[in-house]
Amino acid sequence: MSYRTNLFSKMVILILIMLIPVVLLYWYSNHKTTNVLRDELNRSNSNQLEFFQNQVNTHIELLSSWPNLLIHDPDIASFRRIYTDSRYFDLDAINLVKRIQNKLSIQESSSNWTTKLYLYSPSMGRVVSERDARFYDKQALRESIVSGWDVRKIVDGKDEKFMFSWITASPYGIKDPAVNAETIIKLEFDSDNIRDMLDKFKDDGRHDPFYYREESGVIYNRTSDRELTNRLMDQLAIHTLQDVDNRTVVIDNEPYMVNTVKSSTTGWYLVDYMPLSDILKPIHQSNVLFYSSMICLLGMSFLAAYLLYVQVQVPVKQLIRGFQRLKQEDYSVRIKPKGRNEFSFLSERFNSMVEQIQQLFEHVYLEQIHVREARLKQLQSQINPHFFYNCFSFITSMAKLKRVDAVVAMSHNLSRYYRYTTRQERDVVPLNEEIEFVNCYLEIQQMRMDRIRYRIDLPDSMMRQEVPPLIVQPLVENAVIHGIEADADAGEIRVSGEKQNGVMILKVEDDGQGMTSEERDKLLDKLRGTMDQDMGCGLWNVNQRMQLRYGEQAGINITESPLGGLCVTLSWPAEDEIDEEEVSADAD
Repeated sequence: MSYRTNLFSKMVILILIMLIPVVLLYWYSNHKTTNVLRDELNRSNSNQLEFFQNQVNTHIELLSSWPNLLIHDPDIASFRRIYTDSRYFDLDAINLVKRIQNKLSIQESSSNWTTKLYLYSPSMGRVVSERDARFYDKQALRESIVSGWDVRKIVDGKDEKFMFSWITASPYGIKDPAVNAETIIKLEFDSDNIRDMLDKFKDDGRHDPFYYREESGVIYNRTSDRELTNRLMDQLAIHTLQDVDNRTVVIDNEPYMVNTVKSSTTGWYLVDYMPLSDILKPIHQSNVLFYSSMICLLGMSFLAAYLLYVQVQVPVKQLIRGFQRLKQEDYSVRIKPKGRNEFSFLSERFNSMVEQIQQLFEHVYLEQIHVREARLKQLQSQINPHFFYNCFSFITSMAKLKRVDAVVAMSHNLSRYYRYTTRQERDVVPLNEEIEFVNCYLEIQQMRMDRIRYRIDLPDSMMRQEVPPLIVQPLVENAVIHGIEADADAGEIRVSGEKQNGVMILKVEDDGQGMTSEERDKLLDKLRGTMDQDMGCGLWNVNQRMQLRYGEQAGINITESPLGGLCVTLSWPAEDEIDEEEVSADAD
């Protein structure tokens, strides 16, 4: 069973699923609120700018009406009918000029803007102002006469001003008014008047208002940040401004909300701007407070989930791992109880259960060992009668042939064999004793068949290995009986061995008639199954005894021999490898 998604992960995912909709809802609400606030601010700013623009336009339109009013004044009408070739006025003309100057002064004083009124008489070539009556340059006057408001830039030290002028000529619509008009009235005022209104407008709570016209320039308020204003105008000049415009301009990664209103009287744009950070600062503070609270809540939720994970999930996982190891027959597993709670009680009960199961299995295992020892003794006892039968059959044959020397030699070797096989108290013997016994057997068979030739080639390290008794002789006996006796031309037997990768390999080969691959596979299947009446007990007993002692990795294999007959291979783990495995198991 997989526990990849533990309780902690599930709780974290559940907390995130619960908090994410809250965060998304807050973000959506905050986004909508910010947009509404921005729209309302744009609308409010535009209304205030339009109101201020209307005030300025009203002043300018009022001023532009002065020349039309003065043109109909009786004294001014009398003045335009005076013709003189002298450079000096007579007394009546002087009095008339004084009255006109007084009226011009009164008219200029009627407004809180600083203005200048000039009365031009082309017939006299003179211009009358509040404090002067002088000759003028007609060419200069001709150049200054334009339709509507004329705006000229004036440099005053480091400051720049703009001079606004409005000219009315009588009669209207005449050609070349500088020469042909009876009377010309000129109104002038500079941009300081507009600047004064901008200063007052800024004191009322605006950020930094200014006037702008692309072909003329900028009228700043007196405390304006001119560098920022110029950069702002560079951004505005990129796009065509509408009569009433709201847009966001980014300067140095700082967004500014810009509102513009165009004057229908002068064509100038009234511009005001403010950083969005100042507007949205309370919202940002609220956002920081909310998200900080969410982070703290998330952290406390993770802490609670972790504590629950440590107090519940970890003990459960320990119990699961313990049961998995128990399922794999590892009865040494124990769980260390932590704390004094329900899970520590379960851990103690689990340890007690496993300890009882381990004791029970130890008793069962000892009983199995006794059963296996009894079975080994039984298998050994089955081999001895089979060999004795063959030996006594040989002695009978030799006695009938009156081969006394063969009978003596057989009896001598048989006594040595009997002495070897009667030592049943030993479960294992050194391989050199087993090979010495095989050598006796082959000498007996050589006495029966002179054509038998044998060679035993085993390394000393292998000869010191301890093996169950009577495991090599049955292999040699089968080679003699089923290999050499069945083929009149056969007679060679070779016993060899080596150690490969911690496994002892002993081979018994003959040059007899051998077996086909199908026959070898059939014989191997019988060796792995149960013994039946059609199969002798020799090979089957050896295979069973080796597997009972060394496990499934030990046993017999049958292949074709290079000598021409069969090669019966007996393999089992080396004794030193077994010792190392036992030491490693004890250490675990």
